[in-house]
Amino acid sequence: MKNSSTKNENHKTITAPAQNMAQEEMTVDLELDEGTVTCSVVAIFSVKDKDYIALLPLNENNDNADGDVWIYGYSENPDDPNEEPELRYIEDDEEYEQASDAFDEYLDNCEFDEIL
Repeated sequence: MKNSSTKNENHKTITAPAQNMAQEEMTVDLELDEGTVTCSVVAIFSVKDKDYIALLPLNENNDNADGDVWIYGYSENPDDPNEEPELRYIEDDEEYEQASDAFDEYLDNCEFDEIL
């Protein structure tokens, strides 16, 4: 499966879902205190050897009216590719800021690519 990715000057790699996967939007169901929230996977990316995932929470109509994006730590078991990936809440403000900045840069690159 081929993924599109963007590499920036800080050696952060951002991977967007493959184009053929866009038709079958990748989603994740998060179990939160308020109930289950379905989110669309926007990107999976690395910053300083840590992986992150950007999620777009969807309402009952599969829309995102407020434009919020949630960023979580992300890990897969390299020994078992069939195992569900794990998401972790980012508690450290500095780590969250670095992940958020990398995602913002990814969005800027996407907008720039659309202009070309």
